[in-house]
Amino acid sequence: MNCIIASTSTVHGSNYLAYLEDALEELYKDVSEIIFIPYARPGGISHDEYTAKAREGLAFLNKKVKGLHEFENPVEALQNAQALFTGGGNTFLLVSQLYNQKVLEPLKKVIESGTPYLGTSAGSNICGLTMGTTNDMPIVYPPSFKTLGILEFNLNPHYLDPDPTSTHKGETRETRIKEFHHMNSMPVVGLREGSWLRVKNKDIILEGDLNARIFEKDEEPYEVESGTSLKDLE
Repeated sequence: MNCIIASTSTVHGSNYLAYLEDALEELYKDVSEIIFIPYARPGGISHDEYTAKAREGLAFLNKKVKGLHEFENPVEALQNAQALFTGGGNTFLLVSQLYNQKVLEPLKKVIESGTPYLGTSAGSNICGLTMGTTNDMPIVYPPSFKTLGILEFNLNPHYLDPDPTSTHKGETRETRIKEFHHMNSMPVVGLREGSWLRVKNKDIILEGDLNARIFEKDEEPYEVESGTSLKDLE
């Protein structure tokens, strides 16, 4: 596989995809066209509007960018794709559309065959075994929570540490993940903003300036540093 699985598309104080520019230069170096999967529709924007945003964010690469929704046969488009990008938004909507368009399994196969893939936020959530650790509201009901499973664990992009100065008494992100582990067994990687996983062949390396927080069922959470391999996490 050849993937960048990122916490977010935009970090505070920078432009869309700007923090990933060097990594994307390397990921997409051998392709001339990228197919963008716009199904997550952040803020409810249209597929065309979201594809235009992705095209603008990737302009520094001088590659052609087309939305998957522009193709009459999306399965065939994925099978012939030189490279792929799935953007963030609502994971429930994204997964629902992947099932409805019958492209979940074809997408999994082309990623596993080595087609370069970028996922951000919701586009990263779908790389785990299930979408059960998303932060999003269930605005639609997908046929299943099962996702691509190209990783042997789940992700929680935008992971936030508890704020000891906050007066908010609601559940922390860590509490929510512990609730998940009451009913599920797979590990969860909490990806902080500006972090990503670089997947090359069978290795998975944490990249970026920040640690990631690892949650395993019935174990205390722990931190791993940038540069750590997560290939044995399962």
